[in-house]
Amino acid sequence: MASTGKARVEGPHCSSQIDPLAALRAPDDPPWDVYLTGTVFLDIVFTGLGSAPVRGTESWARGMGSSPGGVANMATALARLGLRTSLAAAFGDDHYGEYCWDALQQGEGIDLSPSRTVPGWHSPVTVSMAYDGERTMVSHGHEPPPEGPAPDCPPRARAAVASLTPGRGAPWIEQAARKGARIFGDVGWDDTGAWDLAALPDLRHCEAFLPNAEEAMRYTRTDCPRAAAHALTEHVPVAVVTLGAEGAYAVDRRTGETASVPAIDVEALDPTGAGDVFVAGFVTGTLAGWPLADRLAFAGLTAALSVQEFGGSLSAPGWTEIGAWWRRVRSVEGQDPSALRRYEFLEGLVSGELVRPWPLRRAVPTIGFRRSA
Repeated sequence: MASTGKARVEGPHCSSQIDPLAALRAPDDPPWDVYLTGTVFLDIVFTGLGSAPVRGTESWARGMGSSPGGVANMATALARLGLRTSLAAAFGDDHYGEYCWDALQQGEGIDLSPSRTVPGWHSPVTVSMAYDGERTMVSHGHEPPPEGPAPDCPPRARAAVASLTPGRGAPWIEQAARKGARIFGDVGWDDTGAWDLAALPDLRHCEAFLPNAEEAMRYTRTDCPRAAAHALTEHVPVAVVTLGAEGAYAVDRRTGETASVPAIDVEALDPTGAGDVFVAGFVTGTLAGWPLADRLAFAGLTAALSVQEFGGSLSAPGWTEIGAWWRRVRSVEGQDPSALRRYEFLEGLVSGELVRPWPLRRAVPTIGFRRSA
């Protein structure tokens, strides 16, 4: 996609202080670690509601925040984990679009050179209301006008994250795979009710497929998530099935590895974006060459940290939060030694002091504050 009206990032850039791929980087590497494409929404999140809004009444929220959402949730999660991330998306030429562009490019260090600004097209918007660990969302938007194929898109990258759509393929996925990208596919609910793996034509390009338990069982006609994961490896090398409060289970057909990691017990305030964060954590561990169990544990940890905060991209953890969690759990008396050993792989990554303040303030309540000179 051709970018118009915006400054571009002049090469790989990332706002994270830790590079999990530092030991693997070489001069002839692709310029980007991960490429993805999709729709960016402006998310407006209301928090601190006592209950769901009631028809005919007015509800007051104790807090609110604004941030880029949609595919920006995944892009932000990847960038905060230190991956050089490139995003192709359409942005409106309204104030919301300008805010989302600046938040992603300047705030998160995401490459937007494959993205474009569409004159006269307004930004899609989602209003999310969080209460009692649940969320209610209202969205509005229109499809951006189509554009011609761009010769440099998708760019060369180590990996790409793709949302698979039943009954429809995306040509960029095959193009990215031909350029050497490792494809990580997730999927949403199949509204057709068919639950046919043959209707996911791009699954054949994927290295890993990451459905939740219900999706995995429906696609494989099994009644056990673990059996579903093994069945999925007939179609994709690595199957990762998320089990909600029970954690996750993964199978690697090529190595014969299996891994089961329990979920971390946390108080979940808002699940928005947790699935994106889980995928980002698994992609990070895979590109870093970690064992399957470490990848699964790291993905679960990042997702657990995210649900303790409100919003999608707002809640995606970086290495500051991960390091703070690791120091905190080791300081608590009576911890299960075996549970701590599960996360000892973090020691070499977060042993140093991270100097950024934590928690980080990543949102403003209102778009368009004047900037002081």
